Amino acid sequence: MKRTATALLAAVVLLAAGCSDDGGGGSSGSADVPGVTDTEVVVGTHMPLTGPAAAGYSKIAPATKAYFDFVNANGGIHGRKISLKVKDDGYNPANTQTVVRELVLQDKVFAILNGLGTPTHTGVLDFLKTNRVPDLFVASGSRSWNQPDKYPGTFGFNPDYTVEGKILATYVKENLAGKKVCFLGQDDDFGRDSLAGIEKILGPVAAKQSYVTSNPNVGPQMGALKAAGCQVVMLATVPGFTALSIGTAAKIAFKPQFVVSNVGADPTTVGKALGAAAPLMEGVVAANYLPLTTDEANPWIQLYKKVNAEYNGNAEFDNNIVYGMSVAYLFVQSLQAAGKDLTREGIIDAVKKNGFQGPGLVPLRFSDTDHSGYGGTQLTKIEGGKAVFFGTPYTTDDKDAPVAPHTAQAVTPPQNGVPAA
Repeated sequence: MKRTATALLAAVVLLAAGCSDDGGGGSSGSADVPGVTDTEVVVGTHMPLTGPAAAGYSKIAPATKAYFDFVNANGGIHGRKISLKVKDDGYNPANTQTVVRELVLQDKVFAILNGLGTPTHTGVLDFLKTNRVPDLFVASGSRSWNQPDKYPGTFGFNPDYTVEGKILATYVKENLAGKKVCFLGQDDDFGRDSLAGIEKILGPVAAKQSYVTSNPNVGPQMGALKAAGCQVVMLATVPGFTALSIGTAAKIAFKPQFVVSNVGADPTTVGKALGAAAPLMEGVVAANYLPLTTDEANPWIQLYKKVNAEYNGNAEFDNNIVYGMSVAYLFVQSLQAAGKDLTREGIIDAVKKNGFQGPGLVPLRFSDTDHSGYGGTQLTKIEGGKAVFFGTPYTTDDKDAPVAPHTAQAVTPPQNGVPAA
């Protein structure tokens, strides 16, 4: 009798497991998939709506939602409207774990989309893997997202920081030869991966410093770099700390050439943080891989401005809005490619197949063996308070491939602004 009861219990457990299959291993249809009905797909994200990274970054999720609202107003995707649940983690890893658990276990989202931050998102990788939740287009260039064997459902979006570091360092090598090059970076994979890319091209930098986001004082670091005689300072900083670095340097009469990671270089965001000292940004070299807000003739900027005006309260238009809408566009492409019978496994397979063309200046690298995002970037310089592209886009990898020009023409958006299946 005991043996029979045990066998019955095992059968019930197996049946329950089959009924709750989330699409990660053979779900029979969308009805079984969390966050998916015939009329809706619900995704979630964690964002720093408050805290040390909120400047600029708090505008990303509203822009993503605005593009989804635009798509929804045009009929949705395969008959489904897209709903985005946004939770504030304050750029605090402990908070991130709490809100992501809520999104997955309580809100039962289909996927996590564009969760922001290297230190924050790193702590939820194993949880998302265990729960078989697609982890799409992480808002960070950490190489941690590109581990297809360990984390098969996680994909990046930004060029990884080592790729970006190699491209920025190539500019320094070719244009600032003989200058003493130094580095200030965030004390996590953001800073470490950026420095790795820089040193692949330049060799060891003359001096290096780090900061933690909980301490908004970079006086000691900038003082040390000045004392070391640094003539070029490469920054792997979020926008608030880009502003702190530039402003603090000016206060101590330290005037190096700043070369800044894309993630901390939006002129509108950094300029706001600097206030009256915003002109200090003039001449800063950075990079971008998406169209710039100032390019009024660019059809992607025209589309995004239209969506921003109609669905985002006409918020001040900056590169964070371009970023948020570009992520949304890629997710819509992924939904189209995954088909009407939407499963978690299906969307992961669709992303791996790639073939996506959108606003990026360089190709996306997605494949079975590469889960990183964009494969390069183009250099910018602040002129008259605005970022301006110069030169050509470049691509490379996070290993020893050369930094090479990318010459393919960028594509334009579809006429109605919604990617076709």
